[in-house]
Amino acid sequence: MPAFTYRGRTSAGEVVNGVLEGATPGAVADLLFGSGVTPLEIKPAPASALKKDGGAGLSFFSPQVLHVDILLFTRQLYTLMKAGVPIMRALAGLQESSGNPAMKSLLGSLRESLDSGRELSVSLARHPRIFTPFYLAMVRVGEMTGRLEEVLLRLFDHMEFERFMREQVKSALRYPSFVILAMVAAMFVVNIWVIPAFAKVFSGFGAELPLMTRILIGFSSFMVDWWHLLLGAIAAAGFAFKSWINTTPGRYHWDRIKMRIPIAGKIVRKATLARFARSFALASRSGVPVIQALTTVAQTVDNAFIAAKVERMKDQVERGESVLRAAITSRAFTPVVLQMIAVGEESGSLDEMMEEISVMYQSEVEYELKTLSQQIEPILIVALGAMVLVLALGIFLPLWDLGGVAMKK
Repeated sequence: MPAFTYRGRTSAGEVVNGVLEGATPGAVADLLFGSGVTPLEIKPAPASALKKDGGAGLSFFSPQVLHVDILLFTRQLYTLMKAGVPIMRALAGLQESSGNPAMKSLLGSLRESLDSGRELSVSLARHPRIFTPFYLAMVRVGEMTGRLEEVLLRLFDHMEFERFMREQVKSALRYPSFVILAMVAAMFVVNIWVIPAFAKVFSGFGAELPLMTRILIGFSSFMVDWWHLLLGAIAAAGFAFKSWINTTPGRYHWDRIKMRIPIAGKIVRKATLARFARSFALASRSGVPVIQALTTVAQTVDNAFIAAKVERMKDQVERGESVLRAAITSRAFTPVVLQMIAVGEESGSLDEMMEEISVMYQSEVEYELKTLSQQIEPILIVALGAMVLVLALGIFLPLWDLGGVAMKK
């Protein structure tokens, strides 16, 4: 997602600068308004500015602030504030007990920022690569409503849910990826070592070989002679693919393709929609307006394709459409989910219905993962059968033909 540098003014009149990621400058402006900052200037950020503003621990060789660090920070800060510990003393205690140097540096920066009179949400916003726009918006709402402790607890539960769903998606993609890599490795071994050995045997017969055998020997010879170029081409293709998905159009198209991968794609889609529903429920329950909730939630779904659909939903709601009508137009939800959204809007309990939707999608993801191996097994059997058939036609068929000729003689 593109990054933008901004210059804005807080409610206290202080000028602040930073970097935020967003689909458009308008989306970044909405996020800034949500965190209590009035934007004065927003422009595309150069790569150097993004690295510089990344906060503590973002160097490749230095310790980093991990997701689990922010998870523990949120839970511990909630516990300390609930016990009546002042926030400055709470941050000092967390800084002393942290075992991650990058987290220590981050907590020190937050203490300095709070000590200079900034609000917690503004202090967190100075580290956009560590704290997501959704996190910042929730903290800002907690400060405005006086329910910061409650919001922190909800954020902790939400982050736990997000981590669980990401692990589920990784599990869904890990098995088919391993199988594909194993099949590629088997093809490599067969073409480099097995087929050349048979080719030497066939060359001594002096007979015309079947077409499939000639194709296999030709492809094997090509791999033996040019294996170094093939490896270079694979490495170049991998680098080009990584560079492509780091671009905005590339990320959008790849996230769209991911959800169309047989079997694993539907798991990715359901997990993404579960994160969307859970994020929207949390934002609505915390008092965030619907339009701002859709803006911040679009940053949390971790899928550019679904994020674009959520942005279009926000635009429709801004024009006066209902959430149900916007959801129908997006074509991202099943009829059952649309029914639940309709009930939620009619009864005024949309946040509860969104929570139910996230639970439903989570259950479906867990079920799909349990049956993943059973779904993939037929595909593997067909693929392995095809490989065996090709090898039988290309390698063993000439041997059988020659053996039959020899027995007749």
